[in-house]
Amino acid sequence: MSVFWITLIAIAIACVAYGVGRQKALSSSRGDPRKLHSLPSYYGWYCFISSIVPALAILVIWLFVQPMITTQRVDSVLQLPVEASVGEKLAAKRDVQSVAVALDRGLAQGVIAESDLPALAENPSSLPATLAEADISLPVVVTPQLFNAAQTFRDLSSTLNTGLTVAVILFAVIGAFFGIRRCAPDFRARNLVERVTMTLLIAASVIAILTTIAIVLSLVFQTATFFEQYSWRDFFFSATWSPVFQGNSQLGILPLLWGTLYISLIALLVAVPIGLFSAIYLSEYASKSMRAVAKPLIEILAGIPTIVYGLFALITVGPMLRDWIAQPMGLGSSGSSVMTAGLVMGIMIIPFVSSLSDDIINAVPQSLRDGSLGLGATPSETIRQVVLPAALPGIVGAILLAASRAIGETMIVVLGAGAAARMGLNPFEAMTTITVKIVSQLTGDTDFNSPETLVAFALGLTLFVITLGLNILALYIVRKYREQYE
Repeated sequence: MSVFWITLIAIAIACVAYGVGRQKALSSSRGDPRKLHSLPSYYGWYCFISSIVPALAILVIWLFVQPMITTQRVDSVLQLPVEASVGEKLAAKRDVQSVAVALDRGLAQGVIAESDLPALAENPSSLPATLAEADISLPVVVTPQLFNAAQTFRDLSSTLNTGLTVAVILFAVIGAFFGIRRCAPDFRARNLVERVTMTLLIAASVIAILTTIAIVLSLVFQTATFFEQYSWRDFFFSATWSPVFQGNSQLGILPLLWGTLYISLIALLVAVPIGLFSAIYLSEYASKSMRAVAKPLIEILAGIPTIVYGLFALITVGPMLRDWIAQPMGLGSSGSSVMTAGLVMGIMIIPFVSSLSDDIINAVPQSLRDGSLGLGATPSETIRQVVLPAALPGIVGAILLAASRAIGETMIVVLGAGAAARMGLNPFEAMTTITVKIVSQLTGDTDFNSPETLVAFALGLTLFVITLGLNILALYIVRKYREQYE
């Protein structure tokens, strides 16, 4: 049984416990809720929690432990050499799972019978031809050892899944029984339910924090492994990016960093004036009906998938810049360029600047505007000399947050700027960014422990530090220079 159905069964048992516990609390008070310590619903929720919490706990623990058990048993059957690399072990595990899935599909479609398995174990090379009758492809050379490992994987997974189903249902029923048993008029159900609710809220906060810590630690550890194999001086100060998976690679980050900052700068030069001016118009000049229409239309830009922006850059903006500007001026002949990616990315981040700046400008008290107008200033002078200075810290924070979004973009750069790692000032040349190279270094069948693959984590950590620094700077500016109004 799948985890989805096991979870649904546990929830169904908990819902039954809710109804029974609530009804028992009412019956114990002879139908008078005033005799109960808590509302009847609290008794029901206590029974629900008593049932679902232990069931989900055993489910989560089992899902963590089961892969360890199956991996250990399968490895003992495969008998991989001690010196096998992590990549070889992962490949062997994928092969075992592929054969196991193919066997399950063959059994389900009737191509293979249970009685055929011993014969296939003696001659596993006939398995691909047998499965081919049902259009089940198996692009793996099946050896007796691999077939036995797949059989072990199937049998053990089936046994453990059955055990998981029984354990979850058993814990859900036992928890419901003990919860219903405690439903009495003097039982403090509300206190316990609120305590559990508070625990869940704290756990949600802790999970968010632990997730961030886990991401950082994973980057740090893999980056440390990379720097054990490649000099950090060459990585941070070399201007050559030339990964060669056969060795002798040059993995300098400077051209990637230059491309990232160059494209992001052009994007900000497009997004900041347009976004800021639109925010000023919407907050200070537009009527309510115009604002109700224009603001959602601008924010639609933030909901368009980045792959669509990338296709727009590849098909429309790139050829237009090449034919109208780059080729006539002798600046380039390629549709993929820094300018192409920068312009399209600038359009994408306009809503970040516009919406945040609009909210910040609207937060400036109307009394400041009225005072300025009462002293004889024009509306434009009031905006320039009163409203914008008061909202400036928040606007700067919005711009920095938009910059962080631009620095982390990938798809627009892949389709609009190309993949050439170079340093130059010509905006009509193809360049690339850190995010693009992270994807390219982790794509393909490569040795995970090689410097050419591990460099992706060093690039990711560098990008993380840059964006984190921009976010911290934005928060610092907003908090330090924010105006407090009564």
